[in-house]
Amino acid sequence: MPRWTKILLKTLGVIVALIVVIFTALGFYVNSHKKELLSSITKKMNENLNGTLTVGDMDPTFFKGFPGISLTLKNVVIKDQQWNVHKHTLLDAKRFNVTVNAMALLKGTIEIKKVSINDAAVYLYTDSTGYSNTSIFKKKKKEEPKKDNKESSTEIRKFELNRVSFVLDNQKGNKLFQFDVNDLDGNMEYPDSGWNASLKLKTLVKSLAFNTQKGSFIKDRLLEGPFAIHYDKKHEQIVVAPNRLKIGEEDFIIGAKFDVGEGPANFVINIEAPAILWKNASALLTPNISKKLNMFNLASPIHVTCDLIGDMGAGGDPNIHVKAQVRKNVLTIPGGEIQNCNFDGVYTNNHVPDRGFNDANSSVMLYRLAGDYEQMPFSIDTAAIVNFERPVAKGVFKSNFDITKLNNVIADNLLKFKKGTAHVTLAFKADVVNFQLTKPYVQGLVDIKNADVDYVPRRINFKNTAISLNFTEKDLFIRNIRLQSGKSIVNMEGSIQNFLNLYYNDPEKIVLNWQIRSPQLYIGEFLGFLSTRKPVSVKRSKSSKTSFSDNLNALFDQSKVNMNVVIDKLYYLKFIATGAKADLALSESGMTIKNAIVKHAGGSLAVNGTLYQKNGHNRFAVNATVSNVDIKNFFYSFNNFGLTSLTSKNLRGYLFSKAKITGAITDQGGIQKNSIDGNIIFDLKKGALLNFEPITSVGKFAFPLRDLNNITFSNLNGNFDLNGEKIKINPMMISSSVLNMNVSGVYSLGSGTNIALDVPLRNPKKDTELAVSERKEKRMKGIVLHILATDGENGKIKFKWNKNHD
Repeated sequence: MPRWTKILLKTLGVIVALIVVIFTALGFYVNSHKKELLSSITKKMNENLNGTLTVGDMDPTFFKGFPGISLTLKNVVIKDQQWNVHKHTLLDAKRFNVTVNAMALLKGTIEIKKVSINDAAVYLYTDSTGYSNTSIFKKKKKEEPKKDNKESSTEIRKFELNRVSFVLDNQKGNKLFQFDVNDLDGNMEYPDSGWNASLKLKTLVKSLAFNTQKGSFIKDRLLEGPFAIHYDKKHEQIVVAPNRLKIGEEDFIIGAKFDVGEGPANFVINIEAPAILWKNASALLTPNISKKLNMFNLASPIHVTCDLIGDMGAGGDPNIHVKAQVRKNVLTIPGGEIQNCNFDGVYTNNHVPDRGFNDANSSVMLYRLAGDYEQMPFSIDTAAIVNFERPVAKGVFKSNFDITKLNNVIADNLLKFKKGTAHVTLAFKADVVNFQLTKPYVQGLVDIKNADVDYVPRRINFKNTAISLNFTEKDLFIRNIRLQSGKSIVNMEGSIQNFLNLYYNDPEKIVLNWQIRSPQLYIGEFLGFLSTRKPVSVKRSKSSKTSFSDNLNALFDQSKVNMNVVIDKLYYLKFIATGAKADLALSESGMTIKNAIVKHAGGSLAVNGTLYQKNGHNRFAVNATVSNVDIKNFFYSFNNFGLTSLTSKNLRGYLFSKAKITGAITDQGGIQKNSIDGNIIFDLKKGALLNFEPITSVGKFAFPLRDLNNITFSNLNGNFDLNGEKIKINPMMISSSVLNMNVSGVYSLGSGTNIALDVPLRNPKKDTELAVSERKEKRMKGIVLHILATDGENGKIKFKWNKNHD
């Protein structure tokens, strides 16, 4: 061995021995003077504090980290001067281990090889006035940098935390961050730009509340993963590089920036979830947000990014900006599901800049929203929900679909669609209550073509129906409607003022104004409106208290309809009319007919009246005027008005009449037996009574030489009172070509006929050349037969002498 090598080894051996002796001496010295040293150290440290630092005990473990110097401090407690007021201890550590590099001390550098804090609690407290217990650390005055660069500096190389509770409680800013750190291991490097730290963290997030009034993000979730942190000395900024970690069972990529200089404590936190379920993502947000989001759900995982931007010191929420991509998913909404759902979504609480980060300024924007609702495809280029305090949704809804798909959302015992197409373009704006659309206001068009539909409650069927609905801001205009039911064809146009507001608030106040034109209408095909409306039990979705069918049913049931009707040809049983015109008003209780006029049997009929349902019966009240109507056709058209002895075959002439009657109509459209009450005044001109059996039977023995099969009247007037099956014939003078008579009494459709006939035997033909006044004077001269018509057998009338005649 060369000589210089032997000398070097001996020298190193002496140095090592010297160091061992020195460390041993220091160890004995510290142990023997521990109290004095501990008192001296704490006294020195308290000189730089606005409060107190106490250390319960100190154990040197110099050889544990040799050649480092190790020291363990026990029961380290730091309290600020206001501790007696707020009772929050800044630091309470059971064990505080520090290992210093002894070799670095020789170079003038304090290099802390490792700091280990165990079983500790850190509580950073700021009260409502802005006072913080971190003010315990006195601020150092800024000094000019020294030219001599040989002064010592402090460096920490490794650190670890075990079972450490960390709380940042900012009462002024309404912020509360609380972490239970199970394990934290980190390494430090010190480039010229600042410092770098790499660490592994496992902590339970008890609270991450940027606004305690709204609640905490990722509450009670385990946060685990690596972090790479850089301190930029020039910009006084801590930068957390994006790293993959876990929050609970979900994978995230998280990065952040924090300003730590003299100015505002701004921060930016960037969070990305490559694939996360909607419910799991919602559970990581504050309750005020998650409560609303939980009204929805997506079946498959989605890609989400979230940016949090704010000030650690200032009050209020941070700026929250969330983006999500949804592709071919199933979206559950209040009231149903949207299949094959696609959209790009954005949530922000800063919808309008400079209006604050709050619920009132929050919004959800859905771009290129498309999907299938109950097998009906739709799209909304941009849908928005703004103002989460009083949410409003808006967008432009577009859809083209087979109208039979509406059977999936409308009760099949209300409307049943059999074929047809629908084209929809509607711009909507709606209130949102618990994220369910209510009271939407829409503008746009709905076109329905070639539709077959059944209105089930009234048993009415429409074929080849077309409807165009034009929604304006307030009103609804219904155009180009073509309805076909059987052989009836109806063309309609209508409008409803203030439609949507009334639809949701007061459906009973809705008034639909119709202009109705028809080339031919068969009333019998619409007799469903005479039957009692079937009650409708509508389909209800699992999450919806009311449904579209509920509202639609209420609309049909309660709204009022005004109709101006013009019909070229009108058919009802045997009744045929032309040029029909009427104003009709329909309501929940029935129908009102105003100014109705039709041409029939060479004359006209004018009607005003009402038709309503009461106690299961279709009641009507009519004021009618008949002008110059062929009485034969008139009786034939109305089935002889229920008369059996007097029919259209027995009548000829032109009828003028006024009637005021009430009654009931069956569901099949016929007059209900014995239901008629009222009064009829008539005038028959150029009339004839043909083969009327009650007259001919009398004539066989009273007037055998007269032709009673053809009795003509130049003018016949009468006044009848109707009361059920009884028809009261007020005293009536009949002057005919064959005989004259005075008639009065009661004719019954059942039993109770009692008609007095005063018939002079004088032949009226002998008086034809007399003046009118003379004919009236002589018509009852001579022999007068007093006959009484009463009930006979088999419903026929029998005649006998009227013995009670005065």
